[in-house]
Amino acid sequence: MKAALVIMAAGMGSRYGGNKQVDGLGPNGEILMEYSIFDAIRAGFNKVVFIIKPDMKDLMEGLCGRRIAQMKANDGSNVEVAYAFQDFSSIPDWYHIPAERTKPFGTAHAALCARDVVHEPFAIINADDYYGADAFPTIYQELCKLPAEGAATMVGYRVDKTVSENGTVTRGVCHTENGKLTKIVETFKIKLYPNGDIRDVENGEDSPLIPPDTPVSMNFWGFTPWIFEKLDAYLTEFLKSLAPDNIKGEALLPTMVGELIERQELDVSVLHSSARWFGVTYKEDKPTVQEELRKLHDAGVYPKSLRE
Repeated sequence: MKAALVIMAAGMGSRYGGNKQVDGLGPNGEILMEYSIFDAIRAGFNKVVFIIKPDMKDLMEGLCGRRIAQMKANDGSNVEVAYAFQDFSSIPDWYHIPAERTKPFGTAHAALCARDVVHEPFAIINADDYYGADAFPTIYQELCKLPAEGAATMVGYRVDKTVSENGTVTRGVCHTENGKLTKIVETFKIKLYPNGDIRDVENGEDSPLIPPDTPVSMNFWGFTPWIFEKLDAYLTEFLKSLAPDNIKGEALLPTMVGELIERQELDVSVLHSSARWFGVTYKEDKPTVQEELRKLHDAGVYPKSLRE
């Protein structure tokens, strides 16, 4: 089956202080999304789509785009590579963009920007996250079964495998029933304490504990092209409701999915991964990520180099 891996790589990496998506972290300078691409292709995906800022295309082609286009998919075909651009040109003409606005309009906007180049079932991920090798065959198999309309899937991770020792993190906390997502709550200040406790501290340090096995979304979704219609409608409503002086508001994929579930327009199966997610949320996370990747290479999960 034709399936695409869509990678959201246009983010500005503000907390990390640079383009963390293109920072070499593997033992041979591999960037994090090269691991996702490697895992996806061996799982059965045969197309890779990069969502980037327009001025990043040459950089992305040089880093991995041209090399990926020479790789073979499991069915023997060449892996298809495409680029989609997230910038203000995709925002409706009727919306007035504040002069001070520099940040893109979030993950729902990013996904919508891929509309013209994605015509098959697809998984969509962040560029700066490591999702674990087992997650890709799991979501690929689920994508093969999805009906054309009204259904989606996601990979959920235990919250205790997604937190950072170096600061708070934002996660979509998932509520599930019989393997289906019933609600997703974007939670902006999840903190790991030295004793292992995990709390949402947005409203104070004395908030209730979050159980370590609570599933959270790491923006690893599986959709069919039907979703672009819903993304378009969601972004329109988001922009209509955005205050004129709000220069940082973002239209988020988890929020859109939650609204569709609430209206009974979308059925989302929740897949589980036991892998430890990791990523560079803060600059201090980098040495830990480098060490984790080295261990995975040494254990044979990945070849000596992803670039040979």
